[in-house]
Amino acid sequence: MLEAKLRQIKTIFSQMERVLIAYSGGVDSTLVAKVAYDTLGKNTLAITAISPSLLPEELEDAKTQATAIGITHKWVETNEMENPNYTANPIDRCYFCKSELHDTLKLLALRLEYPYIVDGVNADDIQDYRPGIQAARERNVRSPLVEVGITKTDVRQLSKKLGLPWWNKPAQPCLSSRFPYGEEITVSKLQRVGRAEIYLRKLGYKNFRVRSQGDTAKIELIPDQIQEFILNVNLSQLVTQFQGYGFMYVTLDLEGYRSGKLNQVLTAMTPE
Repeated sequence: MLEAKLRQIKTIFSQMERVLIAYSGGVDSTLVAKVAYDTLGKNTLAITAISPSLLPEELEDAKTQATAIGITHKWVETNEMENPNYTANPIDRCYFCKSELHDTLKLLALRLEYPYIVDGVNADDIQDYRPGIQAARERNVRSPLVEVGITKTDVRQLSKKLGLPWWNKPAQPCLSSRFPYGEEITVSKLQRVGRAEIYLRKLGYKNFRVRSQGDTAKIELIPDQIQEFILNVNLSQLVTQFQGYGFMYVTLDLEGYRSGKLNQVLTAMTPE
């Protein structure tokens, strides 16, 4: 089944002939970049958008992975932070982010004569609340993984099969996803969340989130790691570190990490 899906994606790229990839460095867009490059070679271009919502470490990962694949990789700055519709952090915040991204990529694609732009949206993504997908569709961005029906599990299995060492890389959405809807997003808030997550990464944690709620940092860990965290981490030192980043309070979410947790408020907002 996976082999058939891989052949289908390669057929899609063969028909495109030249393609520009919205490349975040995540496991999804990296698989798309790998298959596109294997199919079209130098007729592919991977573009990463740089903004305050992207950790510098994520950009470095994207560069390393693109080099390993062999694909040409460039980056552009996007200016979603200048849009009050984005910084106000409404429930459709991602729509304004992806609109900025794909408007920027469209101009670049036209200038460099790439007739197609593709992204790394997978078949599972369209089952979740993802307003950014609508922005991409409005701009005729194609999602080969969706077209073929490739899920997140498929992405990881295919990446492993193709020998990509980052096949099991944790999902790392933009830092703006760490804020509850309605809380204004600022560069300083993004930076303090980013620094806090880098601190936890250096302690050895991979699948987690630091949610920002006002002056409070709420740490979400895999449930099985919570007890170990409490027993083995120097909590006093961690709190001091987080306060140095600009947080006043530091808490631990006892439910643990769950992707898309902040979207549960949307269910509460929906009338019966």
